[in-house]
Amino acid sequence: MKLLLTSAGVKNTSIRNALVDLLGKPIGDSNALCIPTAGYGHPMGSPAGAWRFITGQSSTPMCELGWKSLGVLELTALPSIGPGRWVPWVREADVLLVNGGDALYLCHWMRESGLADLLPSLREKVWVGLSAGSMVMTPRIGDDFVEWQSPTGNDSTLGVVDFSIFPHLDHPALPENTMADATRWAAGLPNPAYAIDDDTAIKVVDGTVEVVSEGHWRFFSS
Repeated sequence: MKLLLTSAGVKNTSIRNALVDLLGKPIGDSNALCIPTAGYGHPMGSPAGAWRFITGQSSTPMCELGWKSLGVLELTALPSIGPGRWVPWVREADVLLVNGGDALYLCHWMRESGLADLLPSLREKVWVGLSAGSMVMTPRIGDDFVEWQSPTGNDSTLGVVDFSIFPHLDHPALPENTMADATRWAAGLPNPAYAIDDDTAIKVVDGTVEVVSEGHWRFFSS
């Protein structure tokens, strides 16, 4: 897949331009599916939060960018309808917009639904992650971000990329997200990591990593 891993959605022109580049066509010509699932697993998540994400009423721009079409793909529903119905929906979309919330909960339902197994065949699909929707693609999220307890009993996620992500760096509403906190978090991981603020995204195509930023960020080597 082509990945655009954001902290807080498409917050600025640089991230929007990166998205258009990945799509290979205008946003207005692109069909999107949004995935709200992660929001239900986080203790701060709510049905109202899912509604704000889907309808473009949140402060993390994803669904309101002017897509040609927009649908909702709720991962917890997929096991009950079977891949014969939902796989074509995913294949026909140009982009998956993946909400924030709890990365371990999202990872669990990506595996349970079968979406995780489908990812390797979606080579031209664009994945736009928001916070947990980005973190789920990493090998580990770190103990600081564990809320929902995974059946695996650890903090491992999908490992599509080889680095971890510390989102919302220096966010004024998150006093525990300072650069010092990110440095301590990264020291506890066996793999490289990025700390990114809400004006930063990480673009990944065929293993090539590019940081897109109008804010600040830091790379931690393993």
